[in-house]
Amino acid sequence: MNIVYRADVLGSLLRPAHLKSARQDYQAGRIALAEFKRIEDRCVDAAIAMQEGTGVEVVTDGELRRSAFFGPFTDTIEGLSGVQKIDSRLVGQGASNREFDSPMVIGKIRRRRSIATEEFAYARARAAKPLKATLPSPLMMFLHWSPEISKAAYRDPFEMFADAAAIVREEVRDLAAIGCSYIQIDAPEIGILVDPATRRSAFEAQGISADRALTEGMDLINSVVAGVSGVTFGLHLCRGNYKGNWFSSGGYEAIARNVFERSSNYDLYLLEYDDPRSGSFEPLRQVPAGKGVVLGLVSSKTNTVESLDSVLARIDEAARYFPRELMAVSTQCGFASVMEGNPVSAESQEAKLRLVAEAARRAWS
Repeated sequence: MNIVYRADVLGSLLRPAHLKSARQDYQAGRIALAEFKRIEDRCVDAAIAMQEGTGVEVVTDGELRRSAFFGPFTDTIEGLSGVQKIDSRLVGQGASNREFDSPMVIGKIRRRRSIATEEFAYARARAAKPLKATLPSPLMMFLHWSPEISKAAYRDPFEMFADAAAIVREEVRDLAAIGCSYIQIDAPEIGILVDPATRRSAFEAQGISADRALTEGMDLINSVVAGVSGVTFGLHLCRGNYKGNWFSSGGYEAIARNVFERSSNYDLYLLEYDDPRSGSFEPLRQVPAGKGVVLGLVSSKTNTVESLDSVLARIDEAARYFPRELMAVSTQCGFASVMEGNPVSAESQEAKLRLVAEAARRAWS
């Protein structure tokens, strides 16, 4: 394949304070839905303009209409209960083991409406540059699986994942039908499996087989984009990103064979490589011939803006293991996988996107 965009983006952007307060006002009944949507629209307009001003080659709507990057599940499907506290192993600066409030699956999951097509249809009319759509991997539903209460609906969590795959498949086809030409599937739940400790705490402790996630689960992820023409499909893997904290540590060696061999329907792999926790570039040797790699060299988790020279040196290093002409560069993840965002200022967010654009220009000019 030919790399279409050398300076790529990952998806989510920091929500402006007035958007977060407007969401709270709408949820509390203080403003009407029409007013809330007008505020959302103006924030999306500003997000697109900011991205285009940095020089990146493709943009998103910032996922500003979602409660989190996996909003196409939690915001728009039925079959979930009220919130339940779940344990999560978080690491990183200032992090510790914490609990998340998460809705749990209590019934068969079904899509009520599409949030992704609303996002794309609106943003398409505002963007001068190509527009990317993002969707969560069906296995992200692992966050909403409770072995105590979800088994009333699904005897096996992989039956739930199969229903989630059907939902994502519908979203993909709907997006393709309205002209979306670049769709990214976000699969951090696969990326965190590089770490044996996270395999145990996030999967095995909930009765979900990590080995099945890397085989049967990867087949489900591959299936959601099967048979769709005219669309570039990217698979994004990271090691978790929650308010600047991460979930696992380790190189891609532990998952590379399963991921690359079982994702033949994807054109690109968008991979986290922003710090030594990510391991070496050696696993890039296992990427199948003709596939592209987007190197996530710029961190969305810290406020410090990397130097251009350091990013260019990392691209040169990666080129020892993978064809340079099949590479691109991006941030390693979005800036606000959840609504609260990461400890990054709006100024640093913009500067990091400018860095991505300049690094791409210098590396491939």
